[in-house]
Amino acid sequence: QEQLVESGGGLAQPGGSLRLSCAASGKIFSINAMGWYRQAPGKGRELVARINSRGTTNYADSVKGRFTISRDNAKNTLYLQMNSLKPEDTAVYYCNSNPPYVSGPYYAEYWGKGTQVTVSS
Repeated sequence: QEQLVESGGGLAQPGGSLRLSCAASGKIFSINAMGWYRQAPGKGRELVARINSRGTTNYADSVKGRFTISRDNAKNTLYLQMNSLKPEDTAVYYCNSNPPYVSGPYYAEYWGKGTQVTVSS
């Protein structure tokens, strides 16, 4: 059964930090690469950080040097450490495989509920 459960979001001040966690089913986590995505109000979903099974990471330019993605393969858990937060980081954050996991007869993308991150003073 598929599962993606994000947690750790909340309200942070500019310059502050948050750490997101994602508990994933083995069926999804065993896929080579995992990623953190975000969707800001009125915008499309974007990939902000990616990590493969060997630990190689990639980041969007907008978060490079501020965010760190990591994974615990024994726990099927993905993390995102977010430092030096900016108001433009405000979004709902989702984890998923990269590319996103698809299932069912119509190969629909499967997503969890996400976790809200709000950066404001």
